[in-house]
Amino acid sequence: MTQFFQIHAENPQSRLANQAVSILRKGGVIVYPTDSGYALGCQLGDKTALTRIRNIRRLDDRHHMTLICRDLSELANYARVDNSAYRLIKNHTPGSYTFILKATSEVPRRLQHPKKKTIGLRVPDNKIALAILDALGEPLMSTTLILAGETEIMTDPYDIRIELEGKVDLIIDGGYCGNEATSMLDLTSGTPEVLRVGQGDVSAFE
Repeated sequence: MTQFFQIHAENPQSRLANQAVSILRKGGVIVYPTDSGYALGCQLGDKTALTRIRNIRRLDDRHHMTLICRDLSELANYARVDNSAYRLIKNHTPGSYTFILKATSEVPRRLQHPKKKTIGLRVPDNKIALAILDALGEPLMSTTLILAGETEIMTDPYDIRIELEGKVDLIIDGGYCGNEATSMLDLTSGTPEVLRVGQGDVSAFE
């Protein structure tokens, strides 16, 4: 059975954020709001939950998974970042950007790109997402909620409920939170490369 509850977008109830974390820690898959639409999330080390997410979206192992972080203090644990890349990331977080970086050994290999050994990282500008991350105490493995065969992010929690009832453990209604994916930037080579133009302004990277 899929749980469904509303969390206030500006003043997230800590009780509900803790409830979401309890579900995650029991192996759950959740739908939660970010600053660039709704996303699917699970605990970083949970192989079974990751498989469930891949099945929902029909993703292969070449799809870049993203670690959603509370702040930049978590970055160095999971990615190799030089000074110039760090400055770029610092100037654009929190926000609607996903940064592709070389993964450290702290990132499970199943989350890394199989050939490039990279991982996506970002810090969202969404109070509900940040409340969950604060309560969880570690990054959340995540991917945008775009169903197989579709190109648009799902934006209505009640539509999400109809589509994913019984397939996820929790759907959080955080109101409308956008319908455009993050801008994706590859920072692995020393020169930023724009892989996808999305909600975040990429002019500083071009």
